[in-house]
Amino acid sequence: MKEISYPIKESFYSIQGEGHYYGIAAYFIRFGGCNIKCNWCDTKESWNIKQKDFVPIYKIISNVNKNHKVKTVVITGGEPTMWNLSPLMKELKKKGYRIHIETSGSYPIKEKYVDWITISPKKIKLPIQENYKKINELKIVISDENDFFFAEEQATYIESTNCFLFLQPEWNNAFRILPEIISYIKKNPKWRISLQIHKMLNLP
Repeated sequence: MKEISYPIKESFYSIQGEGHYYGIAAYFIRFGGCNIKCNWCDTKESWNIKQKDFVPIYKIISNVNKNHKVKTVVITGGEPTMWNLSPLMKELKKKGYRIHIETSGSYPIKEKYVDWITISPKKIKLPIQENYKKINELKIVISDENDFFFAEEQATYIESTNCFLFLQPEWNNAFRILPEIISYIKKNPKWRISLQIHKMLNLP
C-alpha cells in the first residue's frame, strides 16, 4: 500500500502561545493549504502547496519522536482538516501523544483521536454546524469593534458548558484593540483573553 503523505509546511518543538493551553511545551505540525485565506493571516506562507511539501507519515512520526520530552502534538495550518488526518492521528495516538487541533471548523472534524479541538471561526466561511458540538475552545480574532458582535453570535452556537471562550487581538492591531478587549471582557466575564505570547517571546 502506498505510504500516505501530507503537505507539511513546517514542524517544530516550541511553546503554545495561545488559548487555554498557553505556556505548555508542544510539538507543532503546520499543514499546507487553506480554503479561507484571511487578509490578516500570520501564516500566509502555508497557503500554497508544492510537491516538495508532502511528507510521509513515518517521517512525520519520526520527527516528533526525536523530541523525547514531547507529550502534546498540535496540528495546525493553514487548514489541517482539508486533509484526512485519521491515519496520522491514529499513529500519533499509538505513541501516546496528546493531540490538539486548531481549525476554522469549516470542514468536518473526525474527533476519534483528538483530545482538544480549538475552532477559530472566520466570517467568510463559517464552521459547519456539527463542529460546534465537538469544540473545546472557541477563539475569536478581534481586529475591530464589529468582531465583538461576531464573537457573541458564534458563542450562541456552542452547546457545551465546558467550552472555553477566548478573544484574541489580531496581532497587527493588538495595541489599538487590546484596551477594548479588556473592557469588553470585564463587562462580559464568560470570555477570556488570548495573547500570542510566542510572538512576544520571538518563538516560532
